[in-house]
Amino acid sequence: MKRIVTVQDISCLGKCSLTVALPIISAMGVECAVVPTAVLSTHTMFRGYTFRDLTDDIRPILAHWKKEGIRYDAVYTGYLGSKEQLEIVGEMFDDMKKDGAIAVVDPVMADHGKLYPGFTKEFAAGMAALCGKADVIVPNLTEASFMLDVPYVGDNYDEAYIKDMLKKLCGLGCPSAVITGVSFEKGRLGVMAYDSRTGNYFSYFNTHLPVSYHGTGDIFSSSFLGGLVRGMGMEKALTVAVDYTVECIDLTMKNPESNSYGVDFEAAIPSLVAKL
Repeated sequence: MKRIVTVQDISCLGKCSLTVALPIISAMGVECAVVPTAVLSTHTMFRGYTFRDLTDDIRPILAHWKKEGIRYDAVYTGYLGSKEQLEIVGEMFDDMKKDGAIAVVDPVMADHGKLYPGFTKEFAAGMAALCGKADVIVPNLTEASFMLDVPYVGDNYDEAYIKDMLKKLCGLGCPSAVITGVSFEKGRLGVMAYDSRTGNYFSYFNTHLPVSYHGTGDIFSSSFLGGLVRGMGMEKALTVAVDYTVECIDLTMKNPESNSYGVDFEAAIPSLVAKL
């Protein structure tokens, strides 16, 4: 069985980060090991949540795995909360990629033109350096803009602009880049990708539903990587991930008993599995 290790925080209540990545990757028939970077009582859309930083535990976890000779097919990072965590993950990439693992970075740090609270331009530069060590990166346009240190243009872009941004992202050092949340047509939303090794671009879109939920980026990234590790090409894995994310949102919109803090990704898992 293929094995992924994902490095990100865990919210005890809330559908994001590890509580999304672990069940989705497992349901796709891939073993999922975890390195929790922090433990929160809930995710950050709640008020008054508790937070415990686990940075000091990460290196001992990795050292134990190395001693046991445990190997991974992929390393996947989500929310990383500090410069030190970026440095540790960079070392992790260097070590695990020697054994043939692919590294995928979702640089969770910004959206809608703004960095999340607690992040700085210096952190964005550190994230850009980490992305340079990855095989595939999946930023949204805001995150891409901060990592490249260019102005955020909002919705004022065209296909040529996104293609140029993708080339610049690969210029950080990663062979492949994907920008999420892209739209070239009203009512359609999706992704555009670039493989610098072949020079090929790929885009895929689905219905743009008029809602916003916490954790949908984590759903997309987890299902995308699950597909990659199962042997899907990038285009197929992106298509599966976009469609699954949209189905999760659609089911949540239609469910009058859905929770306000996340999407009903569990209800769409049978459909995801059927696509494998």
